[in-house]
Amino acid sequence: MVTQIAGADDPAPPGRPGAGGISFAVLTVDAAGLVTSWSVTAERLFGRTAGEITGQHLGDVLLDRPGQRELLGQALAEVGAGRPWTGTVDLAFARTDGLATMHCEPAPGGSPAGPGGALVIIQRAPAIPAHPGPDLLSEAATRIGTTLDLTRTAREVTEVAVPAFAAAATIFVSEPLLAADDVAARRPGSTAVVRRLAARLAGQPPAVTDSVLRPGEVLVFDGASPSFRAMRTGQPVRSDHLGQETVDRLTRRPGGHQIAAGYTTFLAVPLAARGLVLGCATFARAPRDPGFEADDIALAAELAARAAVCIDNARLYDRERRTAFALQHGLLPREPRIPAGMEVAHRYFPVGASVVGGDWHDIVRLPGGRAALIVGDAMGHGPEAAAVMVQLRTAAHTLASLDLPPEDILHRLDRMAAGMPAAPFATCIYAVIDPERNSCVIAKAGHPPPLLARPDRAPLVLDLPPGLPLGLGTGSFEAAEVSLSPGTTLALYTDGLVESRIRPLDEGIAALGAALAAVLAPVGGPLDTGCETVTQALRQRGDDDITLVLARIRPGGIGLPLTRPS
Repeated sequence: MVTQIAGADDPAPPGRPGAGGISFAVLTVDAAGLVTSWSVTAERLFGRTAGEITGQHLGDVLLDRPGQRELLGQALAEVGAGRPWTGTVDLAFARTDGLATMHCEPAPGGSPAGPGGALVIIQRAPAIPAHPGPDLLSEAATRIGTTLDLTRTAREVTEVAVPAFAAAATIFVSEPLLAADDVAARRPGSTAVVRRLAARLAGQPPAVTDSVLRPGEVLVFDGASPSFRAMRTGQPVRSDHLGQETVDRLTRRPGGHQIAAGYTTFLAVPLAARGLVLGCATFARAPRDPGFEADDIALAAELAARAAVCIDNARLYDRERRTAFALQHGLLPREPRIPAGMEVAHRYFPVGASVVGGDWHDIVRLPGGRAALIVGDAMGHGPEAAAVMVQLRTAAHTLASLDLPPEDILHRLDRMAAGMPAAPFATCIYAVIDPERNSCVIAKAGHPPPLLARPDRAPLVLDLPPGLPLGLGTGSFEAAEVSLSPGTTLALYTDGLVESRIRPLDEGIAALGAALAAVLAPVGGPLDTGCETVTQALRQRGDDDITLVLARIRPGGIGLPLTRPS
């Protein structure tokens, strides 16, 4: 027996399409997606009787286009967990083809849907209006550019455009601009190499869209491509077909043929900001939507202009972030060859993911089983501090390989810094550990004092001869020799670890000593684990880089390699 859900109107005659004016339908499905009831409104909207539909899978009846079964599965999973689900689906059912809003919620008690079943309300989405209006631009101003993440910004553009303005949208940016900031790419030649940042298809889940229109994919637009012509001329280009190369690429992917055939009119709009053509935005509409008219093109151009500024901001930020990442990671010391009888661990945390700091550290193997440990801090952040840090670190590494005394090395670094433009300042500490003699020779230039964490004894702050920061040209540095018995740990660090706006330097040094004592009290405890624990314990949300280097002479004289690079 067929169960129907009462509708507001009488049912349409069996087999005939519903009368005009009906735009929604109500039905139920069980937990497996099989139709268990089909209302009068469903009969009128879809023109099929309950007897014809009940017992069939909803994916076979209405949602057999690419990606739609996945959406139905998501909806039923949410309903099974007791939560409602609402989304846009792409119907494939005679005259009701096109986008619709589908709302699912747990079926009421006593419903034929049974446990885990869903009450489903489907409402046909209205066609895109001939003139979307200024609300689209207001939404764009609010939603686009909420972050400086390049991919997210591009995705926000597509979310604003679909489905309010188009049934599909894709954002492309010139690959040379992204990869190398190549200004020669201002005007493409016979082809344009672009990267797809984001795409959105109305009625398709993101997983299906991304499987066909892959984010990050690099493409080449030839001279026949509307997107190429838009980038070349700087003007919107309207078309009634996709380029053949695009069609070929789409149809090689599952579901791509149906998606490519689902749109009949296209608009490519250049993305231009600050006198530079960054790429293009492409929009598409389905057969039941109006074509792109003059007002639509003007609206798309204004939308693209606003989006381009946000995308360019994100592009420039991404370039700076990648530069900072490359500098910081490229300048960290490679895994060194630690002499036998020593163990070394180190950690480095930049002040921010996109800010180049002035901290550096290095470990240099010396003759006779010794090792030089260097920690420095060029004052400031950004490119200027990075430039000083690069030069000083390179010079310190080179001087260390000459096996010069610590005070001599600091003297030469001081003269070098004083001769740089703008006379930058930096602090530095230089230590040479000799496992054979159980000793350490240290000199500092304006740097925080090192600490010794001793087994079964309180940590000791070393009182070294004073030395002014590098860059003053004073040339007055003095080294001190310290006994470093096996099991005693030497801690070198930068002020970012121990000082902040809410923690004075003296309190920070005391906290460092307490943390070292807590984690290194067991003789022979893992140094790398201790280094990680100490940095995490003292790390605060400050405005400076953090560097910590720990070294000790191993009991028994058997050395280990560095267990974990920063």
